Amino acid sequence: MKVGDKHYRSIWVNDETGRVQIIDQRWLPHEFRVVDLVTRADFADAIRDMWVRGAPLIGATAAHAIAEEMKRDPSDANLDEAWEELNATRPTAINLRWALDEMRNLLRPLPESERAEAAHRRALEICDEDVETNRMIGVHGLEIIREIAARKKPGEPVNILTHCNAGWLATVDWGTATSPMYHAVEAGIPIHVWVDETRPRNQGALLTAWEMNSHGIPHHLIVDNAGGHLMQHGAVDMVIVGTDRTTARGDVCNKIGTYLKALAAHDNGVPFYVALPSPTIDWTVQDGIAEIPIEERDGREVTHVQGRLADGTVSDVQISPDGTPGGNPAFDVTPARLVTGLITERGICEASAEGLAGLFPERAGAS
Repeated sequence: MKVGDKHYRSIWVNDETGRVQIIDQRWLPHEFRVVDLVTRADFADAIRDMWVRGAPLIGATAAHAIAEEMKRDPSDANLDEAWEELNATRPTAINLRWALDEMRNLLRPLPESERAEAAHRRALEICDEDVETNRMIGVHGLEIIREIAARKKPGEPVNILTHCNAGWLATVDWGTATSPMYHAVEAGIPIHVWVDETRPRNQGALLTAWEMNSHGIPHHLIVDNAGGHLMQHGAVDMVIVGTDRTTARGDVCNKIGTYLKALAAHDNGVPFYVALPSPTIDWTVQDGIAEIPIEERDGREVTHVQGRLADGTVSDVQISPDGTPGGNPAFDVTPARLVTGLITERGICEASAEGLAGLFPERAGAS
């Protein structure tokens, strides 16, 4: 995607310095900062403290972290230590463990002298694969938007509600939930996007709105509790969200507040779709509510909010009384029964064990 007139991915290797670079998303939309990730601590901090976020991008960042570690020390001991430290940074997003396993399984059989080059090559491949996966999610999701547009009056936009940021900033490029939107715009289909603010980190307000604005997509930022009202009044044609982990039977774990949107959509007959790359499917888990660990983040994210002050500086502001602690579960689980369909790189299926097995028989059979 483009920032101004320059194309960016969310993570890349600088051709001149050879260093891994990312867009530091903590400062968007008010400041655009690019930073280098060099040490294992840099990568771990970037994942844990959400310089990067979104399940696919977290996985890609972890893959590059292992590649950088193999340049420094390609031993088994360092490989295992790096796996453990990075895996502990974010417990909910399954792409993190998937990417770390992918790298370790590749590298463990190789001689130490070959590991650095092999790790670097595989990390780049994981990024390229993510871009193509998300592009195909958009190709398949476009057909849903096209069908809805065909039922509307000429020129009337398809109104799409999304939660959190499942855009190109959450992946290497294209995004998951946003990919069908970008494809719709390229196809000349008018759309309008309702952007949930997504408290407490405000990824919708800070990131999704920034993406929509950058690409000229008509949108409105709404408070999280407005979605149900808009659905009741026919202002939402469909919901598309992303996911950090999807179970083998189609339960979906996503940013906190997704479950409430699914309930409102179900009550009002609004289609509720989830866009996901296949590495986000955890084939070892069936019951998302019982089995997926939910990350509990720092309460300060609830009691404080980041914004730009009148003098232009970006700062945290306390919004709660002194002495009031913040409770901060970062994700919730939407049961499969509330999901209209899963949009994957291989096509669209129902949110069920049978639906997923139909698209990924080789994975379902091995689980």
